[in-house]
Amino acid sequence: MAGCVARRALTVGSRWWSRSLTGARGPRPLCAAGGAGTFPPVATTTTRRHLSSRNRPEGKVLETVGVFEVPKQNGKYETGQLFLHSVFGYRGVVLFPWQARLYDRDVASVAPEKAENPAGHGSKEVKGKTHTYYQVLIDARDCPHISQRSQTEAVTFLANHDDSRALYAIPGLDYVSHEDVLPYTSTDQVPIQHELFERFLLYDQTKAPPFVARETLRAWQEKNHPWLELSDVHRETTENIRVTVIPFYMGMREAQNSHVYWWRYCIRLENLDSDVVQLRERHWRIFSLSGTLETVRGRGVVGREPVLSKEQPAFQYSSHVSLQASSGHMCFSHRGTFRFERPDGSHFDVRIPPFSLESNKDEKTPPSGLHW
Repeated sequence: MAGCVARRALTVGSRWWSRSLTGARGPRPLCAAGGAGTFPPVATTTTRRHLSSRNRPEGKVLETVGVFEVPKQNGKYETGQLFLHSVFGYRGVVLFPWQARLYDRDVASVAPEKAENPAGHGSKEVKGKTHTYYQVLIDARDCPHISQRSQTEAVTFLANHDDSRALYAIPGLDYVSHEDVLPYTSTDQVPIQHELFERFLLYDQTKAPPFVARETLRAWQEKNHPWLELSDVHRETTENIRVTVIPFYMGMREAQNSHVYWWRYCIRLENLDSDVVQLRERHWRIFSLSGTLETVRGRGVVGREPVLSKEQPAFQYSSHVSLQASSGHMCFSHRGTFRFERPDGSHFDVRIPPFSLESNKDEKTPPSGLHW
């Protein structure tokens, strides 16, 4: 079993593998179990990565899916790169990169204390740094197994004005940070099962990676760029619970003689400690440019109260917000929070990083279905 990695490591987290820098004689196969499992040891061409094995299904036989590559410390992954998600464990393929601005309040430049300004940005000066994210396709075989830990297996869009549906979704589409990519290679000409894989990518054994973008992918990216674009990422840690927020502008609609602007936001909660905690409540404050304030308080998120443990340290979900103004803020001033509970029954609040809701300057009509 040494040198193999289970195909569906879906109960693992960002700390499921430790770096044991021992020599390796050559590439080792990437192996898969026939259901949700976890990673046994794996080796690369230069280092051996020992991966913990947790909750592997009884009676499951591992099957080879590819060869694990050394993750890139510099540069970016190309279109067609196969990978395992380091937190949620699904198989995927890179479509194209996004260069986002990461605003990390954990490494913010702490200037001399200032009084909070009217916008409520607080006393920390947060400077954005360029960070690479990727638009990816998720293997459809893995989606059922990540649904309890992540709701990112679909990207939603605002329907057209003449469409009675408020939202529609493209299943199996996700955004992945560079450090969450564990690259591998495969000799399979269709290694990822997704209805868009062969429409977007063409197998070319002379290339590395051997999957190149078809014209349909380039046209789709250009057509839907305003609604796919990832521009800002916000992150903050409180008591070893890291909250990452990515907002997306979705478009504007007219309703009852007024304009309604829509945004989607993706949130990842990650436990950086070994102590078990459970999310119990959320408390949001939403400010619009027109001066309105909306407070949202409720149990859990998206109908769940996830438990974050050493074995399953992360939970990710998406939601939506609309304003009757072209911009606004979420969680500024008095800040929003997630309330967590410890095993002893005590509670603590985790800050939600404040972020802006900005509309596109050049308003365009959102897509209706897949544009090629």
